[in-house]
Amino acid sequence: MGVKSDYRFRHRHIFGMEQLSEPDIQHVIATARSFREISARSIKKVPTLRGKTIVNLFFEPSTRTRTSFEIAAKRMSADTFNIAASTSSATKGETLVDTARNIEAMSPDIIVVRHSCSGAPQLLARHIAASIINAGDGAHEHPSQGLLDIMTILDHKKELAGLKIAIIGDIAHSRVAVSDIIGFSKLGAKVCVAGPATFIPAAVERLGARVCHAVEDAIDGADVVMALRIQKERQNDPLIPSLREYATYFGVNRRRLEQAKPDVLVMHPGPINRGVELSPDVADGASSVILEQVRNGVAVRMALLYLVMGGEKSDDGQGGV
Repeated sequence: MGVKSDYRFRHRHIFGMEQLSEPDIQHVIATARSFREISARSIKKVPTLRGKTIVNLFFEPSTRTRTSFEIAAKRMSADTFNIAASTSSATKGETLVDTARNIEAMSPDIIVVRHSCSGAPQLLARHIAASIINAGDGAHEHPSQGLLDIMTILDHKKELAGLKIAIIGDIAHSRVAVSDIIGFSKLGAKVCVAGPATFIPAAVERLGARVCHAVEDAIDGADVVMALRIQKERQNDPLIPSLREYATYFGVNRRRLEQAKPDVLVMHPGPINRGVELSPDVADGASSVILEQVRNGVAVRMALLYLVMGGEKSDDGQGGV
């Protein structure tokens, strides 16, 4: 994957994979790779964003994404502050925009936001001057997850073009699925989705995916198998009879995985419901790159923070890695 020498990353905000061109994706991955070795150093810090202030504004629970953004910012010497919905004035009735405006009065440079409502990051960008990075909005998108998934696949495969990627599970409620389908398709992969009919949205083919009605058809000959968590928090009523039945018909186990390519990659955005989406021997098996996804998440989020700041160097000129 190469990027033209005259290319410039021109995005002040990151809302979703939909806004990113193929060169944008390539540039983010290349930048993330240049940052990745920082995490292997004995002193895991560079002054790249020294003097910048980054606020993680999370209105939904998160372990991997929030911690990953926080670590990414601190490894580039930014000042970071975490605000959770349970400890914010939102519990007192304050609106999202008012919360953000009050935070902006304290002069942050970037606000990383996760919210249950689709479009919340775009709403904030219309009202405040800080750069906004979407850390997941409703069932809309999760762009940093899409980028780290692409990076993880490219660490093992030469390119995505021509790969068969199976995404199994709760497609209808998964923002990860949306970002992955868009990103994988832009880079030339063939995406197949499978799951219970109640988990397959009618518009998924417009994103670039093909619907397989049997999980075995999706996995057959796949280069990558991505399992998704059942998003129970986004469902008003249960859409499957039971988790046991889901595991029986749609869980990725060793027997089903044998139908994929011998060098198949098994992925999951986490958290995993072991024995439901993935059997333990698959989640921990030789094909699993789930922990690599987590490691790459820090590098990708470092890259995004750096790039939305214009790739600026710190005041002493020591901005490189």
